[in-house]
Amino acid sequence: MDSGGEGRAQFLVHQCAKTAAEVGLQNPPANLCCIYHLIEGMTQVSMQENVEVASSSIKELKDTLWKAADKLRGSMDASQYKDVILGLVFLKYVSDAFTERRIQLREELSDAGMTEDQIALLIDNVDEYTGHGVFWVPDQARWEYLAANAKGLPALDGQEPKSIGELINIAMDEIMDANQTLAGTLPRIFNRDSVDQRRLGELIDLFNTTRFTGQGPGRARDLLGEVYEYFLEKFARAEGKRGGEFYTPADVVRVLVEVLEPMSGRVYDPCCGSGGMFVQTEKFLDAHHQDRTAISVYGQEQNERTWRMAKMNLAIHGLNANLAPRWGDTFARDQHPDLQADYILANPPFNIKDWTRNEADPRWRYGVPPKNNANYAWIQHILSKLAPGGSAGVVMANGSMSSNTGGEGGIRAGLVEADLVSCMVVLPTQLFRSTGIPVCVWFFAKDKTAGDQGSIDRTGQVLFIDARNLGYMIDRAERALSDEDIAKIAETFHAWRGTPSAEGQPYEDEAGFCYSATLEEIKDADYTLTPGRYVGAAEVEDDGEPIDEKIARLKQELYAQFDESARLAEVVREQLARVS
Repeated sequence: MDSGGEGRAQFLVHQCAKTAAEVGLQNPPANLCCIYHLIEGMTQVSMQENVEVASSSIKELKDTLWKAADKLRGSMDASQYKDVILGLVFLKYVSDAFTERRIQLREELSDAGMTEDQIALLIDNVDEYTGHGVFWVPDQARWEYLAANAKGLPALDGQEPKSIGELINIAMDEIMDANQTLAGTLPRIFNRDSVDQRRLGELIDLFNTTRFTGQGPGRARDLLGEVYEYFLEKFARAEGKRGGEFYTPADVVRVLVEVLEPMSGRVYDPCCGSGGMFVQTEKFLDAHHQDRTAISVYGQEQNERTWRMAKMNLAIHGLNANLAPRWGDTFARDQHPDLQADYILANPPFNIKDWTRNEADPRWRYGVPPKNNANYAWIQHILSKLAPGGSAGVVMANGSMSSNTGGEGGIRAGLVEADLVSCMVVLPTQLFRSTGIPVCVWFFAKDKTAGDQGSIDRTGQVLFIDARNLGYMIDRAERALSDEDIAKIAETFHAWRGTPSAEGQPYEDEAGFCYSATLEEIKDADYTLTPGRYVGAAEVEDDGEPIDEKIARLKQELYAQFDESARLAEVVREQLARVS
């Protein structure tokens, strides 16, 4: 690197050190060497693209990493590229975590007074790795081996040459063979004809400049988890509607988690996608200084590629999840038939018309769902999996709150009369880039009496929250919920239920936002569960201007706008005449 490059790198290291202090990282130099090498490495990518790398935050660093990696995509479609990138991120993490544990183990054995020969006998003890939550990585699956052969292996000693894609496939096989929890999980697509081997080698070089270690396995896992989630979000946006099959926006998931507060017990998602519900549950536990091992995770996913993605995602986050031995249709074959979950969080695919329907299925306690829409099949499946005292949050299309098609109205009435519905939240539009369908969240509770779930007896009542006016626009196509928006929804529920997190804050109906309705009121509304029907309109503050005067003023302003419009139209005509 020339003197100008060195000066630039020093400036960037200074900027990254400043960033580390802002986000609370300890020992900045140790952490920031990876950022320095990432920046330096990106200037050496063979494509010689000019990449702006003055990252001033962790988010900008992730953006930079994404943009640099995206330039290597070539002709691959987004879905295939997703599998390549996420597979490499996972492989890089397990290798870095393995290397870090190996260094720690060597230091431990050395401190114990062992000789090099004794250390050599013990350094490859698999239990010393797996017992610390680290996957065992065989020699030729380690990142340093792949990085050293990023251009492939030439023909040596009579053996056939191997491309880098073939070497990565072998590495994936060896890791799965050595770690039974990963069996059948990792992608083996790196040597396909559609994968440009030169670009793949460049991608290895790019990732080689980043280490997900240096702060201990916990911090390294969190950093990689952030990168993995960030990439998931970017891929979901790139794939549009198909992206919604594996990714639920984090702010929507947080609404479910913050309302349900899953502190311990069995957590289940029957259509788990890439595992976002579980990851947000883990983050909730961390934020409240609770033990991650207090929850047991169960899930099922129909799509093979998405199931693999979820297995990697949860492994990165250190969650020992039971996602069943393989992917499968929840309706056709429930892979957790005896499970009774304490918490269920789900975002089922909306309005499925072609689903596995069996009219004799015992899950349909409140009525057989119509053949052309699976919404109430999902709801009844989820209720069948709830333990006594359990609670659930389910994202649904808004139509589910009022539809009477195919007997859905009767099923909904049965759910209300059984007093299973705890809260209904209608969300703002445009939260999902993958669909324009407006959505709501159904919250269910098997027990609404005063007790462990809340100090206030809410038997025979349902809380309605109209959150359509919350959120802010990220761009013209997508809206997001702020931390304050999510807190307002969750705090309203907890005050209504009297949970410890409400800290004694009393609940009050708020016109236009929330209302606690009795089952009799819901029955009078023909069991419609649309919050807008109950919360009413928000009170509008009187501005003190008499109505007659206001009407006269507004008419005058409107006529003035008409005149201005006519004037501008004439100007446009004159300009067009000159052009012709």
